[in-house]
Amino acid sequence: MQINRSSLYYEKRGESAENLELMKVMDAHYTEHPTTGKKGFTDYLNANGYHVNIKRVKRLMSIMGLEAIYPKKCLSRGGVAKYIHPYLLRNMAITRRNQVWSTDISYVPLENGFMYLYAIIDVYSRYVLGWRLSNTLSASNCYELLQECVDTYGAPEIVNTDQGRQYTTAEWANLLKQNNIQISMDGRGRCKDNIWIERFWRSIKQEYIYLFPTNDVKELREGIDRWIRYYNYQRPHQGLEGSIPSIVYKLAA
Repeated sequence: MQINRSSLYYEKRGESAENLELMKVMDAHYTEHPTTGKKGFTDYLNANGYHVNIKRVKRLMSIMGLEAIYPKKCLSRGGVAKYIHPYLLRNMAITRRNQVWSTDISYVPLENGFMYLYAIIDVYSRYVLGWRLSNTLSASNCYELLQECVDTYGAPEIVNTDQGRQYTTAEWANLLKQNNIQISMDGRGRCKDNIWIERFWRSIKQEYIYLFPTNDVKELREGIDRWIRYYNYQRPHQGLEGSIPSIVYKLAA
């Protein structure tokens, strides 16, 4: 029997209550200040009454999948260099749906644990095409979610990601090539290269996740589903001059 890991309930992962609290504080701070690195987090936490060293902060950032956004010389982010691709969107006019999709993974705090949220959005309309919640940072979640979206909406021309481990694999490259999708990746540390989904993370965290903390994964999943439906079908989007993502996506057909 095959069971999708994203459908399972959260099981406590062994982090101390103090570490979980630190991760919640770090996540909220990073949402507002994504240029914060391990030294900045260490200084920030110590200034706010938490006694931590840089080694501990570095480990927690790794668990959360956080990395400071700033220009760097190295072109690897834990992924395989041979599968890192150029950024294709610079100076590109995005004028139609399914021209460019953007996808990413974000840490989501629970009251006594955490999960990871995966999502894909259509850049032109900002419409959320698909998402899933999981207790693992698994590349298979990325592959399966993309294929689900392609099966439902058709293949886009380009998919843009960061240079994370999940996207710098032969499996990811082959999946996109099999669907005739061009591969685009953020330049390392460039905060605006995948800004569309970064703004989505900020919106869902500030408007739902931080406001309604829970330790019940079923409740969290249902709440995220309700909020994304609201985002897609009711919430005016500033980046669309007040239009609704679903309407823009539909009218762009």
